[in-house]
Amino acid sequence: MTTPASTQPRKQRKARYTAPIHVRGKYLHAPLSPELRKTYNHRRTRVVKGDTVKVLRGDFAGQSGQVDDVNGKDAMLYVHGISSTKADGTEVPRPVNPSNVQITKLNLKDALRKERLGEEAE
Repeated sequence: MTTPASTQPRKQRKARYTAPIHVRGKYLHAPLSPELRKTYNHRRTRVVKGDTVKVLRGDFAGQSGQVDDVNGKDAMLYVHGISSTKADGTEVPRPVNPSNVQITKLNLKDALRKERLGEEAE
């Protein structure tokens, strides 16, 4: 990922918000748990639907759940069981930033992902 030339926060934010889709995918990476780091020799990987994550920061810190959806445009995750209650009582999923979660279990149904992590594809 290329870093912005400027150190001004407003320009860094603008670069992030106006980044092309192939760069935004890099914002969807999250660190692996220590056990997974040893197994796959990777520090981080992209979060995909079906991964199990543990929230490390925010109101839901300590909670774990499966990723229900990944929003590539806004670089946000939707985790099962993490929701907010609206004024009328309805539950809405709460978006979580990938930098605030840790991957505890990987979804290895994709052969290409297995290959990238160094597992033998079946």
